[in-house]
Amino acid sequence: MWERTLQDLIRGLRANKNDESKFVGQAMDEIRHEIKSKDMELKAGAVMKLTYLDMLGYDMNWASFHIIEVMSSPKIHIKSVGYLGAVQSFNEDTDVLMLTTNLLKKDLSSTPADIAVTLNGVSSIMTADLARDLSPELVGMLNHSRPHIRKRAVAAMYKVFQKYPDSLHHGIGRLQEKLEDSDPAVVCATVNVLCELARRNPQDYLPLAPQLFHLLTTSSNNWMLIKIVKLFGSLSPHEPRLVKKLQPPITDLISTTSAISLLYECVHTCIIGNMLQGITGDSLARTCVSKLAAFIEDPDQNLKYIALLAMVKIVPTHPHLVAEHQDTILSSVDDEDISIRMRALDLLSALVNRDNLQSIVQQLLSHLVKPESSAIPSAVQSLSQHIIPSTPAKSPGAPSQSTAYRLVLSQRIMTMCSQNTYDNVSDFEWYLSVLVDLAYVSNVDIGTQIRDQLVDVVGRVRAARSYAVKLMVKVLSDDTFLLHAGEQGSCSEVLWAAAWICGEFCSELSAPDELIPYLLQPEIASLRPDIAAVCIQSATKLFGYWASEAAKQWMESFLEDLKQAVDIMIEQMEQLASSTQIEVQERAANVLQLLIFIKRDVAMYKPKQDNGFSDPSAAAFDPVSEPSFPKSLYLIQPLFSSHELNPVASIAQASVPVPDGLDLDAWIVPSMQVRVAEEGDDGDVTERKIKRNKKGKDKESGSKTKVKGGKKKQKEGGYQEELAPQEEETAEEKAERERLKAERLERMRDDPYYIMDDRSPKPSAEDVDSIPVVRLDGPLPVSQEEPRLPGLRSSASIRSAPPLFVVQKEGEMPVGAVITSQPSAPVPSSRRQTPNLFDTTATPPPSLPSFQSYEVPDDELRTSTPEPIKVTRAKKKGTSTVKKKRTVKPDVKVGDEGTVVTH
Repeated sequence: MWERTLQDLIRGLRANKNDESKFVGQAMDEIRHEIKSKDMELKAGAVMKLTYLDMLGYDMNWASFHIIEVMSSPKIHIKSVGYLGAVQSFNEDTDVLMLTTNLLKKDLSSTPADIAVTLNGVSSIMTADLARDLSPELVGMLNHSRPHIRKRAVAAMYKVFQKYPDSLHHGIGRLQEKLEDSDPAVVCATVNVLCELARRNPQDYLPLAPQLFHLLTTSSNNWMLIKIVKLFGSLSPHEPRLVKKLQPPITDLISTTSAISLLYECVHTCIIGNMLQGITGDSLARTCVSKLAAFIEDPDQNLKYIALLAMVKIVPTHPHLVAEHQDTILSSVDDEDISIRMRALDLLSALVNRDNLQSIVQQLLSHLVKPESSAIPSAVQSLSQHIIPSTPAKSPGAPSQSTAYRLVLSQRIMTMCSQNTYDNVSDFEWYLSVLVDLAYVSNVDIGTQIRDQLVDVVGRVRAARSYAVKLMVKVLSDDTFLLHAGEQGSCSEVLWAAAWICGEFCSELSAPDELIPYLLQPEIASLRPDIAAVCIQSATKLFGYWASEAAKQWMESFLEDLKQAVDIMIEQMEQLASSTQIEVQERAANVLQLLIFIKRDVAMYKPKQDNGFSDPSAAAFDPVSEPSFPKSLYLIQPLFSSHELNPVASIAQASVPVPDGLDLDAWIVPSMQVRVAEEGDDGDVTERKIKRNKKGKDKESGSKTKVKGGKKKQKEGGYQEELAPQEEETAEEKAERERLKAERLERMRDDPYYIMDDRSPKPSAEDVDSIPVVRLDGPLPVSQEEPRLPGLRSSASIRSAPPLFVVQKEGEMPVGAVITSQPSAPVPSSRRQTPNLFDTTATPPPSLPSFQSYEVPDDELRTSTPEPIKVTRAKKKGTSTVKKKRTVKPDVKVGDEGTVVTH
């Protein structure tokens, strides 16, 4: 009978590519018949064909027992086939694997050829049980007379140690002896095993350091030296004395070896082994950095990649050495390989500091600028295009212009500048310009991050607010973001930041009324609701500030301009009030009502003679005299300028002290606790409560005396107060109520959805009639030290020196919390000249007032809650039969200026 061989099987698979499954099915039937034959040659041939089909994805686990039969053959060529099939198909879940223990022991004591085949196979099918049973035989094989047997035994011992760690106690000593073996292959295999074992517990292999050091200084095998250097890299962090000992030989290897793999491994070991410290470490670090810089310039992409990875690890200890090769690193950002560009960005992020931030960011920004495609070629370029075929330009889908890479590059620029709360930024005017430029050239969706950065910088750095307002005016007057707001990567969120900054710091504007049309143009309605809402709010702030400034310098000629401005605002707000977005509609409607009030007040205004006030704004606070300007000019501005907006510390919310006497677990409205508890009672209890309330109402309606205590009852969709006098409750009703309450509490005690309150009940409320009456004479005094409506900055104050940028890193903390202030480092006077984006603007830049950093004086910190002032009103006789419950506002405290403030 003719049988199909392995070669025939391969030819048949190639010839039946269109119907492979049918051919494989026929072959499997033949293999099942052949593998059951008693002819070992035929059985071995079937195992070989199964092994090939298994590599193609077909299952051969069903033939495990037949494979063991082939493994037990005394013929070496058949035994090799059996071990090959076992290596290919056996795993820890193979049932028949337990039958191989005696077979493996027998083969390990056979001829050298059988031992070699067995050691090759047992390394791949090792299990915990086999490792336990075969460890004595394998340890004995370490002293075999044949070097190739010892080498295979050393490799097999790694699997034994991995599957059965208890064998390390009696096997590691014999393995250590192999470091001094006469055969270099055995020594190399031993070093490989020790290097792998030392990755888990390096400190356990420190006693091997002398032998390994001897091999490091005497061996010429580069592959073994790589393993030894790796092994020392694992041992050095656990033994500092090794560092000084290893520096000379590793330095010699770095300087003399021509093997690039060994050179990189030596550099990597110096980094992770803490060998770059001290005087000798500095020279070694310089050598390592120079070698890595040569790798970066090498055309081999793999060398570039590993060099950038290694340099990232050197930067924390020797940044000045890496900074010497900054241009070389920046050139890697232009590489075609995206992985190399990403590693270069990682290295630049770690390398950045106050000195090189601006140069690095400017070069990274240039990578985001798309080349001009409409540029006119020179004459030489035109001639060269006809003579030499031009290379195709980069397609928009190239990695350098891909959206994913541009997004990562843009985010990395902001991360470098904002890390450690802008610790590397020395010129915040430059950084604000970078953020705006990034919004123009990025073409990716990072508008939200740019918006947050703009608002955060302006909020933290007072000296940058004047320039920021000028820059945001430029952004709002440019229609680029407005026209492309609906496109992907338009960064239209920058308009949110621009509107918010101009509205919040409108005092830096010389002509705020000129900016209002840009904030309320019809295209604003097509923006996102949050952006349109901020534009409405900022326009309101600008109008309020402009109106208040007009009141301070009021002249009769301002009246017509005021009427015209109000009419324009009303017309624009009416359009926005009809928006389909709820937030935009609500804000516009609220502002519209304020403007209508101002319009009516301005229409009723009549010019009056001067009544003797030198300051027109002071007349607004005179209760007797009428001002010389419409009163409504001060209607809007105080709504937004009452409190200064400052950055808040990240731990401010968690640092809010709990006032004395405040129980966060207690009910805010005690009557609600009774109502919620009674909602689960039977109907008769509810009926009894209603009857009792009705009795109280009837009794109260016939008397005019005041009753203490009361209870709320929900009626006709709302809560109204009904008095329930406790004296009407009989002893039987009280006992029944207490019994039902006790039963209800007992049921709730075992209910996991209820939290029981075991505290003692609170005492009864204090008698309202016993509270003393405090009379408040006259209105609250107004502080004259600081005017409520600050004017514009003085135009005469001109900044003669660069501003001192002070960053409020900590932010505000709540009253009563511990404030830790960290002084900021002064900015050097020789900072880089910031390009002016407003060269075409006729208005000179506004001067900057000298702001003081916001700090809370220590004497104003309250250590405890002040005593409340209890106030009651005199009783009034009324004709109504239902009296309302008296409410007392205990939260009355003395303000910082000595005024009484009620909340």
